[in-house]
Formats: sequence, C-alpha cells, structure tokens
Amino acid sequence: MTQIIIFIVVALLFYWLSRGFAKNSETYSKKQFSGFKLTKESLAYSELGLFTALCAKVAKADGRIDELEAELIGNMFTDISALFPDPTRTKTLLKEIFEEEKNAPHNLDRVAQALYDALKNEPHKRQKMVEFLVNLTYIDGTLSQSEEEMLKRIGYYMGFSEADMGSMMERFSSYHRHSVKESSIDQAYALLGITAAASDGEVKKAYRSLVREYHPDIIKSQGASDEYLKEATEKVQEINAAYETIKKARGM
Repeated sequence: MTQIIIFIVVALLFYWLSRGFAKNSETYSKKQFSGFKLTKESLAYSELGLFTALCAKVAKADGRIDELEAELIGNMFTDISALFPDPTRTKTLLKEIFEEEKNAPHNLDRVAQALYDALKNEPHKRQKMVEFLVNLTYIDGTLSQSEEEMLKRIGYYMGFSEADMGSMMERFSSYHRHSVKESSIDQAYALLGITAAASDGEVKKAYRSLVREYHPDIIKSQGASDEYLKEATEKVQEINAAYETIKKARGM
C-alpha cells in the first residue's frame, strides 16, 4: 500500500489542475518565454527556477528522493522546459539547479522570499505552487516533522498564515486516508493495459506511460474544482492499486 500512497496525491492534484487549465487565464505560455535569454543564472532566478529550487528542498526534506519522486520531478522538468526556446538546454539546467538546491537547505528562506517577490501580485499562482509542495511532502505517505517545519517556513515567506498551511496539509492528508481496494491480478493487468505475459520491464513501462498521462503539471496548474480532484483521486488510486498488486505477485 505504501507505493499506492506514493503517487496518489501528487498525480491527482496535477491531473485535476490540468483539467481546469483552459478555465483560467493565469497560465504559462511559450510566448511568455519566447525572448528569454537562457543562462543558468537567469533560469535560477526566474519564478520557475525558484520553484524548482523549492521542489528540490522539499523532496529531500525527509532525507531521500525515491524512484517515483525522481520520475515525477523529471516530468515536471519536461513540462517547464517545453515553454522555453531551447527545451533540451533548459531541462539540463533545471536538473543542475535541482541537484544543487536539494542539498542547500540553508537558503530556503531566501529562495521562498524571492519567489514571493516574483509572484507578489499573483496569489493564485502562489497558492498552487504551495499546494504542489504540500503534495510532495506526502509522497512517502507520511508528513515528517522536518517536512512540516519546512512547509510552514515556505508558507510564511509565500504569504500564507499558519492556519492556511494547516488547512492545506489537512486537506491533502485526508486524501491519503482514502481507502483503496486491492485489485485482483487479472484486473490489475487489465487496468495497466497489459497481460500476464508481459515482462517486468513491460509492466514498468506501462505504468510509466500512465504516470505520464496523469503526471503533475505545474504549468497547467491554474483553476480547478473538487469535482476534478475527486475524479482524479479515483483514477490514480486504481492505477496505483493495480501496479502494487502486480509488483506484489511478481516480487518486483
């Protein structure tokens, strides 16, 4: 069940958010970055670079970044870099920023304050970014004391009260408490669109394909409703339950 918990909250939020993309004008676009002079420094100090830095710190707050976290973050890099004229170079730089920032907790306050300054007049974006960070802390199914403290510090610098942060954390915690029924092995293979004859590699490939389909997309994170969230929760829970069932049966 641990792996089920791992993917649910992050993926469901961004599937939910991306479904509401067209309903809100506060979105990122390629046009916005068409004239961006790409250097590591300019990217690091852009709002998306600063957000990447916070993601790195939050992901490493519990001491490790697991395989699925890494894949989800990789998908986030792809989404962000697609906005820039040179996606390949942008993705490389984002990875470098992430690697540097994940081991630099000392500058958390400065990064969070800089992101607030960049988005001072865009509270909706700030809220969605903080919600994403809350999701990241629940990837392993628990909220550690260090993660909670980091979230509260980020929330403070991003303009949210302790009550606001408590409300966000409780909301996402409640999603984790939602029970998931274990799939039968036949149902599990069907949900992933494969058969029992599939190799372990093919199982993982099918799962990753679904991860990409429902993966977190911070670029499309504007506008959403509880209806989208409920729908995404159910779908992602089914996918993860199926994957866990297959892994357990195969000893993967």
